Amino acid sequence: MTSRERVIRCCERKGFDRIPVKHEGTPEVNRQIKEYFGLKNDEQMLVVLGDDFRYVEPEYIGPELKTYPDGSVEGYFGERYIYKEFEGGKYLESVYQPYKGVLELKDLDRSHFPKAEWFDYSTIRAQAKHIREAGCAVCAGTAGDLDFINGISRARGMEQVLMDLIDDNEVFLAIMQARFDFYYHQHERMLKEAEGLIDFMHVGDDLGNQISQMISFDIFDKHFAPKYGKYFDMVHSRGARTMMHMCGTVWMFLPRMIQLGLDVYDVVQPTTRENDIAGLAENFGDRIVFQGSMDVQKEIAFGTVEDVEREVRRRLDLFPKGGLILGPSHAIQAKSPIGNTVALYRSAGSLMEDIPGWVYDIEGVTRTEINMSKLF
Repeated sequence: MTSRERVIRCCERKGFDRIPVKHEGTPEVNRQIKEYFGLKNDEQMLVVLGDDFRYVEPEYIGPELKTYPDGSVEGYFGERYIYKEFEGGKYLESVYQPYKGVLELKDLDRSHFPKAEWFDYSTIRAQAKHIREAGCAVCAGTAGDLDFINGISRARGMEQVLMDLIDDNEVFLAIMQARFDFYYHQHERMLKEAEGLIDFMHVGDDLGNQISQMISFDIFDKHFAPKYGKYFDMVHSRGARTMMHMCGTVWMFLPRMIQLGLDVYDVVQPTTRENDIAGLAENFGDRIVFQGSMDVQKEIAFGTVEDVEREVRRRLDLFPKGGLILGPSHAIQAKSPIGNTVALYRSAGSLMEDIPGWVYDIEGVTRTEINMSKLF
């Protein structure tokens, strides 16, 4: 069974040879994995871990994204990012927010609003065809696409964004519409160019926090639902499935998200009883596919190998025919024991224990070296 066949059968709950997996780790963790197995690049790592997904992306050909003297890199909306060192590793942080303090439309500078035409899509079909021929499921997009709350906060500030949503601030709504238009048309172009070869379109929005929802249902239905619904309909019309990254406790939004057309809930963060994978399986398991759920804040970071193995077995028992793509509940964090990471994929049955020689011949660009601006 190829990776793509395994993933599609999982989505259709028709059974599989092993549960499909999707890996995500911080740059520090990915380096640790490669050093542990003696690998050269991220593609080799994904092969060894048994990751069933690969991504296509268009080439950026738009206006130069500047690098500033402090090392920060310009994002698509004029914001700037820089890697900052934390106890858990390096993370990209916004260090300049061009829309901070802008409260009236007359003061909004639209010159930094990106356009789908800033990208070359001519190689998308060839990329997708190559991935299909290798047997993997084809994805496009990222968790940072759409991403109205977190994405706009990087250019405006989180506190301001949450206030904007309450008072219907016209500046926020203009930025939100521009962000939607950009990613909608960019993804539509990718799907069109791929001619049916893309399996999943990946977007994101952080609708939850550690214990509850970030926004009210009224705000969700007023500002978010119409855009999600239009986007999901477009993706389905091109023959692909929808995958949405949602950090935090978001179980309360799932009935509405399913109604709007969400196919895969990525990445399942099990920080409350209601958002635990068992509860989600019982309440929604026949209507949506889950991705992730292995807790990067508990078992993977602080547990034992036995703890990780137990949690994997629990998921295998809950989803014997499909409905779960196994993986971490977010990027596996720096300083997590390598033994726990290995145990995750070994217990899932995806780990390539005896690495054949052909793995070392794989050519691949490491995602850890990708231009920072491509992440947002």
